[in-house]
Amino acid sequence: MSNYKNIVIDPITRLEGHGKIHIFLDESGNVANAYFQVPELRGFETFCEGRLVEEMPRITTRICGVCPGAHHMASSKALDNVFNVDPPEPAKKLRELFYSAHMIHSHIAHFYALGGPDFVVGPSAPPAKRNILGVVEAVGLEIGSEVIKHRSYAQQIQAMIAADAVLPCAGVPGGMMKAISEEERAKIEEMALSTLEFSKFTIKIFNDVVLGNEANKSLVLDPGYYMKSYYMGLVDSNNHVNFYDGQIRVVDPEGREYAKFDTDKYLDYVEEQPLPYSYLKAVYLKNIGWKGLVEGVDSGIYRVAPLARLNAADGMATPLANEEYKKMMQVLGKPAHHTLANHWARVIEQLYASERLLELVRDPQITSTDIRAEPNVPDEGVGVVEAPRGTLIHHYKTDKKGVLLKDGVNLIVATAHNNAPICISIKKAAKQFVKGPEVKEGMLNMVEMAFRAYDPCFACATHSLPGRMPLEVSIYDINKNVIWRKSQYID
Repeated sequence: MSNYKNIVIDPITRLEGHGKIHIFLDESGNVANAYFQVPELRGFETFCEGRLVEEMPRITTRICGVCPGAHHMASSKALDNVFNVDPPEPAKKLRELFYSAHMIHSHIAHFYALGGPDFVVGPSAPPAKRNILGVVEAVGLEIGSEVIKHRSYAQQIQAMIAADAVLPCAGVPGGMMKAISEEERAKIEEMALSTLEFSKFTIKIFNDVVLGNEANKSLVLDPGYYMKSYYMGLVDSNNHVNFYDGQIRVVDPEGREYAKFDTDKYLDYVEEQPLPYSYLKAVYLKNIGWKGLVEGVDSGIYRVAPLARLNAADGMATPLANEEYKKMMQVLGKPAHHTLANHWARVIEQLYASERLLELVRDPQITSTDIRAEPNVPDEGVGVVEAPRGTLIHHYKTDKKGVLLKDGVNLIVATAHNNAPICISIKKAAKQFVKGPEVKEGMLNMVEMAFRAYDPCFACATHSLPGRMPLEVSIYDINKNVIWRKSQYID
């Protein structure tokens, strides 16, 4: 950062993957433009071609160490459709039980370790304090131990059902590999009861630390973190949030239903757009078209993630979460366009997942051994779940032997849906909070807070190999000045 004409935040922090932000200042020291760039490439779609499709639920868990459960469930659902088989009801409930635990695990991690430090210790606190250790120091060791305990409970539940919490291996075409015993069910129920109480406590923490603190509440409501967009999420038959199944619903910036469709029709509604400075594509509403990085009703840009799910729905499917949903919408209005309100929506979803976990583990069918239906001849299928970070789409095409075809794998993950909104959010936050000539570290963190609210995952999001490998190599001297730079295929 040798001058203030071009500020680079590299790497950006508290996320999964690698990204950077370029901020360009004008002669007065004000922000002229800001760009969000993802410089890593994974290529998962391409190297899955030619493999047997039934391997996909095991392969795709390797995409991301944060949300393997989401990829496992989306992939398993895609296999159901590839093999034209409907799993028995107990199998669907067992999958949702696993998935509720996965959502709890992820949401706890983000609220307490990734997003929470900005509120608990403050956005301008020293970077060494803005982490889980700083949070524990501020709130006490007892709360820190509760965070660790309940993330562990969620992992234990996933491992009981799917053999491993990090690399789950349970979903198969038409159902699940194994049932749970009554002894396992009882253990899960005990942990679910504790997790529900912890989720209630998390709501209280949010009310006290964020809503009960004028400075933090003002941040949530600040225009620098406000963006009007469309919103997307899975809903059940009552238009309530559902993580595992349902139709995709999209509402416009005024909250009116724009579209509601079966998941296998997603290509009729969304399209991907490459960006010249990033490996991460943008996604937009096909019938409106790509208008660039602009917000509003005339833009085709939409958002996913917790806030989007709550905006796209008419409520939550469990009583305690629904009451909290109503409170949030009373304060913010519906739809809520406040980017940092993703954190509020996230703790409401944690409460919903905990309630649903308890409902499912007490369901009489949950220990049934009727958990597998016979698959048919493979062809093509789409599987969609709501990942912790938003709508996750897996789409596979195979030959009659179940081998994935060339261009037969398409994954659109939450961070791809959110790429354009993140770009807009970063630019708005930069214009609001970065003021020259003296640019302080705390200002830059407030720009990072704009993307952090989305809980992005860049390793999940960069899939295709374009045929030309964009690459940039830079050599710096001891004072961090660029002394040599070479690039290819970068505009």
